[in-house]
Amino acid sequence: MDASLDKAYWLGLAISVVLPVLVGLVTKHVTHAGVKAVLLLALSTLNGFLVELANPGPDYDFGTAVILSLVSFATGVLMHFGLWKPAGISDKAQSALGGGAPVRSV
Repeated sequence: MDASLDKAYWLGLAISVVLPVLVGLVTKHVTHAGVKAVLLLALSTLNGFLVELANPGPDYDFGTAVILSLVSFATGVLMHFGLWKPAGISDKAQSALGGGAPVRSV
């Protein structure tokens, strides 16, 4: 296996881990969760297709790009609910660029 292929996959995975924080930076606390999910899906799809584009192999594989996109989205969702939200990073990210006060559920 080519070392540069490994680097592309690792970089894609690292980006997937921080995508939920990026979504938090560009949305507000009052933004509907569905909008945030669609934004995360769009960024994950972009990530997956760019990682496959960075593949040093001889050809571009659309199927691999789709799989990478799904893995990126799943990683982002798991990171959001498993780490970023419980640690309070999501709230801090949304407040960082004028996202307003955190919405408290009753």
